Amino acid sequence: MQRSFLLYFLITVVGIIFIGRLFQLQVIKSDNYDPIHNAAVKVEYDYPERGYIYDRNDKLLVTNQLSYDVMVQPNQVKPLDTLEFCKLLKIDKIDFLKRFKKAEKYASYLPSVFLKQLAKEDFAYLQEKLHKYKGFHIQKRIIREYPVKTAANVLGYIGEVNEALARKNNYYLQGELIGKDGVEVEYEEYLRGRKGKKYLHRNRFNKVTGSYRNGEKDTLPVNGQDLTLTLDIDLQEYAQKLMAGKRGGIVAIEPATGEILALVTAPSYDPNMLVGRKRSKNSVILFKDSINKPAYDRGLLAAYAPGSPFKMMNALIGLQENVINEQTTFKCYNGYKYGNRTSEFMGCHCGIFGRPIKLKTAIAKSCNSYFSNTYKRIVEQNKNPTEGVDNWHKHVASFGMGNYLGYDLPAGSPGLIPTGKYYDDQYKYTWNGSTIISNAIGQGEVLTTPIQLANFTAAIANKGYFYTPHVLKKVDKKSIENPKYTVRKQTSINEKHFTPIIEAMHEVFKTGTGKYNQVKGIDICGKTGTAENFTRIDGQKIQLPDHSILVAFAPKENPKIALAIFVENGGYGSTIAAPITSLLIEKYLNGKISKANKYREQNMLNLSLQDIYAKLIKKPKKIASGTE
Repeated sequence: MQRSFLLYFLITVVGIIFIGRLFQLQVIKSDNYDPIHNAAVKVEYDYPERGYIYDRNDKLLVTNQLSYDVMVQPNQVKPLDTLEFCKLLKIDKIDFLKRFKKAEKYASYLPSVFLKQLAKEDFAYLQEKLHKYKGFHIQKRIIREYPVKTAANVLGYIGEVNEALARKNNYYLQGELIGKDGVEVEYEEYLRGRKGKKYLHRNRFNKVTGSYRNGEKDTLPVNGQDLTLTLDIDLQEYAQKLMAGKRGGIVAIEPATGEILALVTAPSYDPNMLVGRKRSKNSVILFKDSINKPAYDRGLLAAYAPGSPFKMMNALIGLQENVINEQTTFKCYNGYKYGNRTSEFMGCHCGIFGRPIKLKTAIAKSCNSYFSNTYKRIVEQNKNPTEGVDNWHKHVASFGMGNYLGYDLPAGSPGLIPTGKYYDDQYKYTWNGSTIISNAIGQGEVLTTPIQLANFTAAIANKGYFYTPHVLKKVDKKSIENPKYTVRKQTSINEKHFTPIIEAMHEVFKTGTGKYNQVKGIDICGKTGTAENFTRIDGQKIQLPDHSILVAFAPKENPKIALAIFVENGGYGSTIAAPITSLLIEKYLNGKISKANKYREQNMLNLSLQDIYAKLIKKPKKIASGTE
């Protein structure tokens, strides 16, 4: 009797559990239940088209092309003739086992990429044969195509989702494609769209018998959104050509909006190199090149001494702190002497000896003595250099230097704008303005990136404010309304102090260091620079060829473009950076280069510094240099 009761009780409990579980699956969870883990259900994915990318003038930069991957779902694979299958796929048995184990480790019940991006000639033949091999199928895939062969550092590339990311983000399966760099990763959620799913019911013989639940769980793919970038691809391509045979970075910004017009790194590469089955081989070539660094974005990452363009920053701070005015004069005797030793002398090339120099002339002629005296006054105005440097740092930081600026690209370097504590730690409180006087002319410990200097120049053009630089202009033809990029950032310098600086920058291209690079009909305001460059070899400090630098904006009234140009080991700013700057300004504002400047253009297009770079690799020599 007791046994019968126990048996009935167990049957009742098991029945209740089954009924409860069915109720949970069919009623409570029916709307949210994903049958992907059900062995009787096969899932097919329909991948959407990734969004297209255009430049500011609607020129197509990135489009799509069809590709085909061999997929595997390990728990559905039946015993097969491995050698025959490997011959079909043009791989060996060791490769087959390695790929299969990787798929099993990821998830035996989920499809993942077994062999990616079949050659078109292999696709049709393989499609006819693959039905013999259970658990394998061909999946259509969308991969990128780049009609233009430039701006790889901005556009980025797409690559496969690895196991770690697939486990972390349940939207992706291992082997799917995702943005890996540049705009592709920054705006992945806009570009990727939403993949569709089709659930198919299978019988116990693993044969598809129809849609799962009449297709009520199926979803259609939604294509990615198109992006319009702020880039002017014609300007970008032209700047890249001018940088052929050179190393460095160019950044061009529209001052009125903060929109990045060109972001060039040199050397660079064709973005199509990271598409298709040659991607792995090319990745090794590009990312392992430690000498030329084509995958390293010098415009965003390279932190250089800013050289003479930084004199304008110290001039603005000097005016704001009232330690100088437009009429303040200093004398220059071929440089600035500091300290007690004869070796403590900062040479100058301003060409003015013993005569009083005012601010405008000091900027136009790039006088080291004038800005050394100005910087010393800034730092020591309250007899406390630590507080003086902190105050100076506050002003510099208000222009976006010493941080990542907040632009919408994943790469970045903060550079370095030292604080008082930085020097207290270094010199143990035994220092003054003369100790760090190199900061006066953009040398010393100060480091900036090309995009920071371009943004600084845009702030001068705007007389005291800037917009955070950015590359996204529109999404599906609708302008962005992100306050991060549309609200102006005010610097700590009063508007009135920018007028004399702008007048002096204009003088640079009229009578100063940029006078040989004027463009008829365009008033260019700029500042050339030459930054000293050192390295250490066997414990010895070796001086290398200087970097050629220039910042500029144009036209003087209602500026349309602001630029910063760095050419590594290019020498004086007036010899390489200045002609490149004038050509880019003329190209952007006039749409073409005039006959009068064709000779200048050919010189820059043909100029290569590869011989200098080759010598530096072998054995750098000590080379004397100065600062403009």
